[in-house]
Amino acid sequence: MDTTSTTVRLCAEGMRAEAEADPARAKELFEQAWADARDDYESCVAAHYLARHQPTTKDTLDWNERCLALAERLTAGGDAAAGAVAGFYPSLHANLARDHRDLGNTEEALAHYRKAAARMEILPEGAYRDWLTFSVAEGLRCLGAPEATRNERVGELVEAWCDRRELRALCLVLPSYYGVLGAGDDRERLATAVRMLHAERRLPRHEQAILGDVLATLTAT
Repeated sequence: MDTTSTTVRLCAEGMRAEAEADPARAKELFEQAWADARDDYESCVAAHYLARHQPTTKDTLDWNERCLALAERLTAGGDAAAGAVAGFYPSLHANLARDHRDLGNTEEALAHYRKAAARMEILPEGAYRDWLTFSVAEGLRCLGAPEATRNERVGELVEAWCDRRELRALCLVLPSYYGVLGAGDDRERLATAVRMLHAERRLPRHEQAILGDVLATLTAT
């Protein structure tokens, strides 16, 4: 983001106010950022933050839709800021999905969760992407999306590991087990985690056998 922009600076101050548990001040700063925006990009940034300070879900949805419309206009127009807003889309669609789900609009929510999942690869690897991936995966599962179905046998192992606090196994497997989006690499990510854990040969024999079976299934052509 352009840190010399008044709008961006105001949004940064608004985020600090949020962190200091001062939502009224945060909203005031985001509203000022919206009023001072010089172009679609700055308006898009301000709308994103204003959306989370609305009194009703419908108002939140309206602001998120405004934000998405601005991002899409920048992208369609080949604006210089199009690259900057590309990373907004996974979060934008996830926010819209949650708004629609809260309003009971199941089909719209599912469509936006799927759009968020399809654009997740835009984001760099890291904690933010993991957090958003888990949120979208959970949303897809809650709405019954078949592509987000988790591996049942791995789920049985996860339950057993939770019961006995088998933290190493959980740390290795949970990200790929929980973050199923229906993307092309979901299967390979889980297979990689299972393969590494299986290779350690430190789990009880019956769990090693289950891991072997799961790995064979995941890698079958």
